[in-house]
Amino acid sequence: MTTQTDKQLQVKEKQEVTVPAEQTKTGLIFSPNVDIYETDQALTLLADLPGVKKEDLKIDLRDNTLTLIGDVETAGGSDEQDLLIEYEQGRYYRQFALSEVIDQNRIEANLKDGVLKLTLPKVEKATPRTIAVAS
Repeated sequence: MTTQTDKQLQVKEKQEVTVPAEQTKTGLIFSPNVDIYETDQALTLLADLPGVKKEDLKIDLRDNTLTLIGDVETAGGSDEQDLLIEYEQGRYYRQFALSEVIDQNRIEANLKDGVLKLTLPKVEKATPRTIAVAS
């Protein structure tokens, strides 16, 4: 008989961040949780952006800096009365410095079910390969 470890689901609250620049839009700014995976061919970045719609997401790439900005509004309608609000509205903001290993012209983005998936392909010279030896 195997022993099972009692695991509890722990909710991680949104983390408010301060950004170096002054914001022109009032409201809270959150840092999205991110996972980054690497293969020989690419890096995959997964960012949690719950409530962000495709049209409210901006991905900016300039000077080797990748910036994610996503706005989220509350789900309630104007004719509804608030009884309990735990989901805060605001803006997601996160930046990443890209190295010369990333082929910036081939970056792909996909937003599905509140998760942004960015595929950051590596340049050809950065991918490992074997070299055949001629005799």
